Amino acid sequence: MNLLDRIRRELEQLSGAEQAVAQLVLKDPSGFQKLPVTTLAKRAGVSSPSVVRFCRTLGYEGLSDFKLKLAASLNSGVPFIHQAVQQGDTGETLIQKVLDNAIHTLSNFRNTAPAQPISQAAKLITKAISTKGRLVFYGVGNSGFIALDAEHKFFRMGCAAQAYSDGHLQIMAASMLNKGDSLIIISNSGRSQDLLDATRIARQAGAGTIAITASGSPLAEEVQVHIPADHGEYYEQYSPMVSRLLHLCIVDVLATQVALQLGDSVQKNMARLKKNLIESRYAK
Repeated sequence: MNLLDRIRRELEQLSGAEQAVAQLVLKDPSGFQKLPVTTLAKRAGVSSPSVVRFCRTLGYEGLSDFKLKLAASLNSGVPFIHQAVQQGDTGETLIQKVLDNAIHTLSNFRNTAPAQPISQAAKLITKAISTKGRLVFYGVGNSGFIALDAEHKFFRMGCAAQAYSDGHLQIMAASMLNKGDSLIIISNSGRSQDLLDATRIARQAGAGTIAITASGSPLAEEVQVHIPADHGEYYEQYSPMVSRLLHLCIVDVLATQVALQLGDSVQKNMARLKKNLIESRYAK
């Protein structure tokens, strides 16, 4: 999903003034990126702050950041047309189809992803770690494996991290959260009732809530920080591929940003961990 598709998907959730700006972008995206804020505001029939507010609502730092991502989205080449794997496909064809789909999805995220929600999520997680809070990761089904990967990454950094993929355990764990803890939910659809219930419980307890999920989903609206994870793969697909890769990459970006914010403490933990692992290896 490119930036224009995302705007169309979230159009009804925007305010009246923001919708006017969105319609201007959709009508002439190339022209939008070339015009100053005063001209854009005049053409949309709104104030200049409304134009900036539209960009920030989508998760961008401001108009300049939005224009850069819009330009990257428009210049990404011919949109990828999904070619479903077929029974008679050769090994060479399968390699091309599977990898082209993955490459397109990751490239599109790189070109259009708003930095603001990732920075907000990293700040929330860093604060929880710095105050000895807990990090809890939720995922259901395929997303449960992503939650386990996230647990592993933050555990290696010396954080108190735990992943849950069972709905009942998620409700129980959410009930044990406190102010200063952070709940990070990974969900392809963002429509699991158990995840929504657990998120509400965590928020009532004062815990920070972050979701890596589809834009416009109920879960995206329920959390404090939403990191958009949009792609062309239908969320009820039996064997999801690109969604899994996209979620893994987002977790990597998030973990890296948190590690940089924590600084020397993470470096020391990682160095000690590596040393002990090397010493435990079998030597002939």
